Amino acid sequence: MKSVLTGFNILKPALAMAMLFFMVLTSDGQQTKPAESGYAPVNGIKVYYEVYGKGMPIVLLHGAFYNIDMNWAELIPELSKTRKVIAIEFQGHGRSPYSDRKLDIVSLASDVEGVMNYLKVDSADVAEYSMGGSIAYQFAIQYPEQLRKLVIISSTYKSSGWLPVVNRGLEGFKPEFFDNTPLKTAYDALAPDKTKWREFLQQMIVFAGESFDCGDANIAKIKSPVLLISGDNDGVDKIELMKTYQLLGGGVAADLEPMPKSRLAIVPSQGHVTVMMQTKTISGYLDDFLK
Repeated sequence: MKSVLTGFNILKPALAMAMLFFMVLTSDGQQTKPAESGYAPVNGIKVYYEVYGKGMPIVLLHGAFYNIDMNWAELIPELSKTRKVIAIEFQGHGRSPYSDRKLDIVSLASDVEGVMNYLKVDSADVAEYSMGGSIAYQFAIQYPEQLRKLVIISSTYKSSGWLPVVNRGLEGFKPEFFDNTPLKTAYDALAPDKTKWREFLQQMIVFAGESFDCGDANIAKIKSPVLLISGDNDGVDKIELMKTYQLLGGGVAADLEPMPKSRLAIVPSQGHVTVMMQTKTISGYLDDFLK
């Protein structure tokens, strides 16, 4: 697999990512069936959700091009032992139908709040990965009263929080470049309307190309404890990540003053996709932080 990915990285980095998506999709993790699933009508669209377990609710938000299984199949069995797990698939992803509604983090954060209201969940912990993290930051700003604790995995609240090479990752790409890839196989397996494949990709390429910034001042106002998890080589600018942690109250000399309520964890020797495969490590961080 390593030599194959090297070749893909030279030619088309996004297709290399698709190969890794496929590795996650076909992993041998435990498969847990949801106790409940369905579609929540929110903001003029339908959002697919799954519910597992019982207890204090935690909402899971996936990354770009992912679905619930690809992102969370390894962690849901552990989390659902003691928690009510609510996993959501964003507009056009997985089982959620494609919509021509413009994608932006404000609308997607509102969708999350809409699903929570539909399921009569007043407040919850929220954990997310990659694109889901940017949406979760916006959720924390828009709906602070509905957030208990926040977990951000390999993500940022502003475009400049990524390394420049990441922001340039899809420049010049066209939807047809992703045909006949494992990414399309995963899409076809779940999408309600497979004919929307290229429209969905074009929408995502436009979304990925637009700059966003939730604002330093808004991040500093987040009162909920935040756990930041990042691979040491996952494309997140570590200088900006440390600035984020400082905005959240971290980066102090804890021997001389109180330990901050937020936390920062750097997982060594991990990229953007592989950090999400470190199930035992992430599960341990979540268990200690959320309890």
